[in-house]
Parts: sequence; C-alpha cells; structure tokens
Amino acid sequence: MKMKKVNQYLEQTVLTPTATRGDMEQLVKETIQYQFLGVCVPSFWVKKVKRDLRQFSTKVVAPIGFPLGYQHSEAKVAEARQALTDGADELDMVMNLSAFKSGDTHWPKVEIAQLSKLAHENDAFLKVIIETAYLSKEEIITTCKLCADAGADFVKTSTGFAPSGAQVEDIRLMRTCLPDSVGIKASGGIKTYAQAVALIEAGADRIGTSSGVNIMNEAT
Repeated sequence: MKMKKVNQYLEQTVLTPTATRGDMEQLVKETIQYQFLGVCVPSFWVKKVKRDLRQFSTKVVAPIGFPLGYQHSEAKVAEARQALTDGADELDMVMNLSAFKSGDTHWPKVEIAQLSKLAHENDAFLKVIIETAYLSKEEIITTCKLCADAGADFVKTSTGFAPSGAQVEDIRLMRTCLPDSVGIKASGGIKTYAQAVALIEAGADRIGTSSGVNIMNEAT
C-alpha cells in the first residue's frame, strides 16, 4: 500500500490524560504534514483543533463517554451536543458495556440510537466503541448487529485502555456480520505500518492510532 493511500485511513489520536496545548499544536502540524484523514482529541480541545485545521478537510473526532462508557445516556448526549457545537465532525462513543454484560441489549441500543440521531441531525458520523478485548466472538457479533440496527455509521474495536486492542481476526469477524453501509474503525495498539495494512486488508475502513507519524515514516 502506498503512503498516499495509508494516510487516508489514519485518524491520528492524542487522548492521554496529560495531553497539553503543545501536544495539540504538534498534532495539527503532523496532520498537515502527513494529511491524515482525521484526528481524535479530547472534547476539551475540539474547538481549538477544529479552528487550527479549518482550511483542511481533516475530520475532527471527539470521544464520548470515554473510556468506560457507563455514564448516563443524558450525560453522553450533553457531551456529544457540546462536541458538535465546538465543531466535531464525528463522535466516537463508548458503548455501555456494563449494561450489555448484565444481559441488557435494549438499553445500549436505545442509547446508540439517541446519539446516532443527534449526530446525523448535525451532519456528523457516529462510531460506537464496543471494546472487543472484553467480548467473546458471539458477543462481538451481537454488538455489531446492535450497533448497525441502531444507526451507527462505524463500529470501533477499542478505546486503547483495555488489555488488548485491534486484532485481525476480530476485524474479519466484524466485517462478516456488519452491512456494507457500516464501516469499521480498528484502534488500540496499532503502532506499525505492517499492522495497519493487515487490519485494512482484513476489512478496516479507519485506523485509530497515536503512531501515525511512525506508520507514515515506515511507509516511505
């Protein structure tokens, strides 16, 4: 895969707890240099990053309910609404895994539908993070179908805070049970060009990574 192609899969991510204004400014510089498809930043920094990238087509992505996902739906909706007001083009919402693991598939589906409606009313995309590290193969299939039925635009593997992240076999499984209209974002532990290419070839439409610069340098 050519460098100019792989960068159009990459969402360069800075979500560390200690991320600073300087980190955001460096992210913007790298994004302009490598022409990443998107950037994923804490909601607090969405307005600044969106302003700094206003002349570019880069997608600004805000995490919602991050990183554990068990906030009240009302809190997620409020967080999403503020992110959209600040200029977010896409929302990466963590599914309520606590409810799902308790046997409740109805409530996570309702919540996803709420966020999907809000995103679409604002011409934004909703990605749902299902945290594959905590799911069996059967649960991955169930959550993927749940997300698709609720109107999600993408299903995303991981927050990057779980014990493991994106796995090729999970991407392949997700692709078999999601309709073509729903994309897949692979994230979590993706540090090399070879990893990125393997995940793309398995069916990922986006790659979330904090190692975009390294991936691009390896691609040259």
